[in-house]
Amino acid sequence: MAVVPAGLVAEPQTPSGKFTTATEIKPILNATKNSWVAVREFDGKDLLYVTHLWGWRCGLSAMAISVNDEPMQNWPLPPCHTEYATPNAILDEDGLPYLSLRLKAVEKIDIQIVYDDLSMDTATFRRSDVLIP
Repeated sequence: MAVVPAGLVAEPQTPSGKFTTATEIKPILNATKNSWVAVREFDGKDLLYVTHLWGWRCGLSAMAISVNDEPMQNWPLPPCHTEYATPNAILDEDGLPYLSLRLKAVEKIDIQIVYDDLSMDTATFRRSDVLIP
C-alpha cells in the first residue's frame, strides 16, 4: 500500500517551462511509464537503472523501490539543479542512477513515486519487460 512519506509538503505548481513541477512532468511520466526502470547484465552483475525517473526528478518529492517483493526502500533523489538551464541534468556529483545486484537477481521491480504536489503513482515491472540486451 502506497503512503506519502512523512514530512513532505506540496510544492507550488506554477509551470516554469523547465519541467520542475508535477504539473509539467506528470503527463510525460504517465506516457513513458514503460521506461521508468531498466535492467542490464553487466560485468557479472544485474544493474537496475532509474535514469529515466532521475531525468524528471525536479517534479518529484520521493521515490521508493522494491526488488522481488522485498519491502519498499526509499531511494533518495539528487537535487534539482535550478541554477542551470537544465535543472534535471544528472551531474557527476549526483551519483549513479542504478543499483548493482547479484547477476540474475532481479525478477520483479515495484516503483513508487511521489510528485511534488503529493500525488503518487506506482508501477510494477518484470525483468523480461525491462531487460536491456
